[in-house]
Amino acid sequence: MCTAEDYPVRAAARSRTLAALDEQLVRCRACPRLVEWREETARVKRPAFRDWEYWARPVPGFGPADASLAITGLAPAAHGGNRTGRMFTGDRAGDLLYATLYELGLASRSTVTDLGDGLELYGVRVTSPVHCAPPANRPTPGERDTCRPWLTRELELLRPTVRSVVALGGFGWQATLAALERAGRRVPRPRPVFGHGVRTALAPADGAGDPLTVFGCYHVSRRNVFTGRLTPAMLREVLAEAAEAAGLPARLPSLPEP
Repeated sequence: MCTAEDYPVRAAARSRTLAALDEQLVRCRACPRLVEWREETARVKRPAFRDWEYWARPVPGFGPADASLAITGLAPAAHGGNRTGRMFTGDRAGDLLYATLYELGLASRSTVTDLGDGLELYGVRVTSPVHCAPPANRPTPGERDTCRPWLTRELELLRPTVRSVVALGGFGWQATLAALERAGRRVPRPRPVFGHGVRTALAPADGAGDPLTVFGCYHVSRRNVFTGRLTPAMLREVLAEAAEAAGLPARLPSLPEP
């Protein structure tokens, strides 16, 4: 039997489908600080969510198993994904992300609240380098590395269909490049530097298949949006370009944003 410390490596490796990977992931207790925090948050709760039964487990990726576009963030929010059990659901970052995907025709609805709201993604899978909510939204390098086998295996399983990846934020960019390298992509040295709108093409290390295009995008955090560092138009532009690279029929708004 796996110990808590080696569970991610062994459990991820033996998962043959994304559904099996998700089933294994939600049992993970490899990072004591994150386990304590996610469960403590669920006990204390915010007053606005006092009637909720929090998920309080690792949050798996969300979206179809044959997605051609993957979006990676940082980690679930303590009262967002850690409460609802779905990536980018229940917080303002997710409100903007899913509303933009809906605007582009890549999601079935513009507002999301919980696992039972009927949301579907079309050709898109949303995931994260760290699957448990971290204190202050800051996982440690050790927690990031411990969680990496999950993202690596997810990207391996998506390889037959995925054509582009959007990494939200510098943390997501670096963690995603590391996971892609372990998933069989050739990452240049030195690694490409993160920036909003930056893109890099990663060839398969084994020479089989087409390059994968990775896009950088400022994170959809409340701070970035409130300060204007990331506007809805900026997010929409990157997601539309990534969808085009993935071969998805994204629609563009008929009128420009004022």
